[in-house]
Amino acid sequence: MPQLVFLPHEELCPDGAVVEAEIGETILDVALKNGIHIEHACEKSNACTTCHCIVREGFDALEESDELEDDMLDKAWGLEPESRLSCQAKVVDTDMVIEIPKYTVNMVSEG
Repeated sequence: MPQLVFLPHEELCPDGAVVEAEIGETILDVALKNGIHIEHACEKSNACTTCHCIVREGFDALEESDELEDDMLDKAWGLEPESRLSCQAKVVDTDMVIEIPKYTVNMVSEG
């Protein structure tokens, strides 16, 4: 089973986390299942950028993003070349290191 390392995030996982994931699960689903409550305002429908993450290691092993995800990512705060929407990026047979950006485009969080 691949491991996902979530880097420390001040609010969502202050100590960081190392979790196991099933191949084919989305990064978002793995995070939520492990108590890391990444925002996902559109309920995983690829219609917002609140679940934006940066794949610091393992990015090249991921399936390429589609045009809709790329269009959404263009609106994300802190976009980087290794940015993905965590609701769309599916775990592959490679360990990954994930950074959750400090901010999202939402002014107010649902939580």
